[in-house]
Amino acid sequence: MSEKVLVTREIPEAGLRPLEGFDVTVLSERPPERGELLEAVRGASGILATLTEQVDAELMNAAGEDLKVVANLAVGYDNVDLEAARERGVVVTNTPDVLDETTADTAFMLLLAAARRLGEGERIVRSGKWEAWGPKMLTGPDVWGKTLGVVGFGRIAQAMARRASGFGMEVLYTARSRKEDAENELGARYVELDELLRTSDFVSLHTPLTEETTHLIGAGELEKMKPGAVLVNTSRGPVIDEGALADALADGRIFAAGLDVYEEEPTVHPKLLELENVVLAPHIGSASIETRDKMAVLAAENISAVLRGEEPKTPV
Repeated sequence: MSEKVLVTREIPEAGLRPLEGFDVTVLSERPPERGELLEAVRGASGILATLTEQVDAELMNAAGEDLKVVANLAVGYDNVDLEAARERGVVVTNTPDVLDETTADTAFMLLLAAARRLGEGERIVRSGKWEAWGPKMLTGPDVWGKTLGVVGFGRIAQAMARRASGFGMEVLYTARSRKEDAENELGARYVELDELLRTSDFVSLHTPLTEETTHLIGAGELEKMKPGAVLVNTSRGPVIDEGALADALADGRIFAAGLDVYEEEPTVHPKLLELENVVLAPHIGSASIETRDKMAVLAAENISAVLRGEEPKTPV
């Protein structure tokens, strides 16, 4: 009998082709209820999960002893209990590399939109309140020639730095360790976080979510930023203290923010929803057609490889 593979959400059709020959169950487009997920996973040898599902010991136990692999449809894997997987000999994989450029596009899009007040402008046009062009209407800071501070310096952050170079920006970065080859290639300069916050006109977050990075940007860090600075987050929501950010935006301590991720997705802090100087996107960092196809294919190929006794392409 073919081994069972559970796909927890509907994925691009391209991602199902590598799973031909297996007994594949695909749940609906919406995030599954916990009880539904626990029932559907029974007897599964492989799970293709998304970041909306908590793949913990309970879920692995529900799958049973046949479970061999969990393929996470994301670069981050904070939704997967790695220790529980190790204890059960379950391989965990993710989808790095294929979404770097697309996510960097999203980060730079948010940077531009927040700086140039695009969200406010569109709301004015759609509401019918736009009466005429005005010399002081919706002015914001230039992006070109300014300083970009990048927190974390992995592949997505480096792609962000390349985009900044096209705008003549000086690039600063901070990370757990220096990356001198990337520094030389991109003309970036390593600094400590405090200096980056004090001197950057734009700050873009590209760090994984860990205990150390949870609320990495809180009230104290926001106080250190320039009054006219813009903060962008396409990493994970809890890296920012949303309440502190809302207060900083409301008080004008920083100019604006562009967010694609949130602490309690899909819930957004109510204060942020009331503010004009924040651009809010619904976690679309990797949402190009080509990239989502590549992510789905890579996740499925990882499952297929493990179930066929081969090494996966991108093990965590």
